[in-house]
Amino acid sequence: MNQNSKIYIAGHRGLVGSALVRRLQAKGYTNIVTRTHAELELRDQISVQAFFAAEKPDYVILAAAKVGGIYANNTYPAEFIHDNLLIQNNVIHSAYLHKVERLLFLGSSCIYPKNAPQPMTEDCLLTGPLEPTNRPYALAKIAGIEMCHAYNRQYGTKYMAAMPTNLYGPNDNYDLNNSHVLPALIRKMHEAKQSGADEVVVWGTGTPKREFLYSEDMADACIFLLEQGEDTLSSLFNDEKPPLVNIGCGEDLTIKELAELVAEVVGFKGALTFDTSKPDGTMRKVMDVSRINNLGWKRTMLLKDGIALSYQDMLGKI
Repeated sequence: MNQNSKIYIAGHRGLVGSALVRRLQAKGYTNIVTRTHAELELRDQISVQAFFAAEKPDYVILAAAKVGGIYANNTYPAEFIHDNLLIQNNVIHSAYLHKVERLLFLGSSCIYPKNAPQPMTEDCLLTGPLEPTNRPYALAKIAGIEMCHAYNRQYGTKYMAAMPTNLYGPNDNYDLNNSHVLPALIRKMHEAKQSGADEVVVWGTGTPKREFLYSEDMADACIFLLEQGEDTLSSLFNDEKPPLVNIGCGEDLTIKELAELVAEVVGFKGALTFDTSKPDGTMRKVMDVSRINNLGWKRTMLLKDGIALSYQDMLGKI
């Protein structure tokens, strides 16, 4: 990939997609192609194929997806599997038809079994049952990984699948019903501080452990992978295993510790109460990131610093 390569970012307004645009521009890439949802409906096969025929991108980063936290996944399971399957099927197949040089499909750590050994290696895929609360979304993402692998095997394409851990950062979704745990906690702590509330209620027991990666670090990892030569990535392109790479920091903390850290950053002084009637989800999910670390990439943003930047981002949006 060079600075004149035409790079299409599907989902450029989202958390990861917007970070990708910023990082590519900062690195001097000048030929970035984007479309809003209103301009291109990725669930429509004819529209997607027409777009690829007209634009003919050299590289594609598939960051577009229907995403959400436990509440959203439990409430809209049909949309989570239906929409994501349509989006990835249309984009990956159109990339093949129009000879895209390399494609990077973005998934999620929820693809791994609920009781996978910790930390989770790429080889954990399809070795056990999934977490029920987000199984429809996870199955869609697993299908996307397999699709990349199948096209590589049958057509000789060079498609990769990157599985990020829990992401946060600028342009996140801070809606209390549909957001992930970290942005939701930032919003809750801020509103409690503003109202003078005595406590903040956190979903679950507080004991599950989670890993978090700043979205700018995720974008850097994606660009790093696309910039590598085929010799460096030769282990990803084989018939035996899917072209799968975990992206994270390899460190986790409990939800209780996370809530305390967010309260410290936001300046909320009240008590934290845990609503044990709400689901915990998987008890631990931390990535084994030795594969991408061995290729030469590591995260740079520390969690406390990233939360502070995210809080400032949220203040500019509400």
